[in-house]
Amino acid sequence: MTCFLLCTFSVQSWCQSPVPPNPSLTVAVTSPEALQSQLSAALPNSELSASGSIHGVVVDPDGSVYEGAQIQLEQPGAVPPSVKNAVSDSVGRFNFTSVPAGHFKLTVSSKGFASQVVSGSLMPGESFEPLPIVLPVSEAASEVRVTASPDEIAEEQVHEEEQQRVLGVIPNFYVSYVPNAAPLTAHQKFALAWRSSIDPMTILATASFAGVQQATNSFSGYGQGAQGYGKRFAANYADGFIGSMIGGAILPALMKQDPRYFYKGTGTVRARLLYVLANSVVCKGDNGHWQGNYSGILGGIAAGGISNLYYPAADRSGLSLTFENAFIGIGVGTMEDFFQEFVVRKLTPRLPNYSNSKP
Repeated sequence: MTCFLLCTFSVQSWCQSPVPPNPSLTVAVTSPEALQSQLSAALPNSELSASGSIHGVVVDPDGSVYEGAQIQLEQPGAVPPSVKNAVSDSVGRFNFTSVPAGHFKLTVSSKGFASQVVSGSLMPGESFEPLPIVLPVSEAASEVRVTASPDEIAEEQVHEEEQQRVLGVIPNFYVSYVPNAAPLTAHQKFALAWRSSIDPMTILATASFAGVQQATNSFSGYGQGAQGYGKRFAANYADGFIGSMIGGAILPALMKQDPRYFYKGTGTVRARLLYVLANSVVCKGDNGHWQGNYSGILGGIAAGGISNLYYPAADRSGLSLTFENAFIGIGVGTMEDFFQEFVVRKLTPRLPNYSNSKP
């Protein structure tokens, strides 16, 4: 019994005695960044020091991948602070490797777009990929307005029309694929008629047609040989040149009408056929309204009458035949418009991506 009491007293005395401080167990309170630095230095091979990666994709407001965006990765809490830069590739992707664990900020920017910021924390060894980063159009870019005059817009549209060639070869200048194209000035109407008349393919087609007439002895009053061929070539070229200048430039300038065919391309086949038939006798005025095609019809009659001055006497047409040929010309023009509406566009490569916006 005495031994038990002595043991109990000894244990109680030891528990109640003060414990001396142990310097090795002292913990200082510090910031998370400093703690991370201390732990990284103390445990260089631990999971805490393992690097990860950050990657993603940049898209435009339409959802298409965007190439050339500038991406900046910042890690202000890293030791030392880290800043890296990358550029989105042809499929809109970017990739940062060997990124230390910790807080990060991604800033994505490109000219004409508002910058986007993505923040997060990267865990050790993590491969982080945010949702696709959308670059919205900046307010400054959306407020840019076109200040070109209607004449300048028309000049650019005519320039585009002069690049239109069926099968890449045959000129197709008198067709507008812009529903609300700017009206042509008188100067532009003459320039378009002249450009069409002197095109090498126009001259080649005229030469070929004259050769067919020579072979069939059409307009026999011209005779044969080089002299006969030259007369046939000159007469055919004069027909086309006079018709283009009178019906495509002089009268349209005086009557303020547009000599071009305006491609419809929408609606049912029946609606487009009716549109083609209507275009044989109507045209668009410079005021944008549809009206009788006086310039085209009178131009055909005038060209037929002038041709009597240089065709052989035996082949010259009287007044009735001149009007008859004018109506035949209307029919031929309708067939040309039919092919323009349903065939030619498919055979014309590299057409510009025209919009339907008004000038």
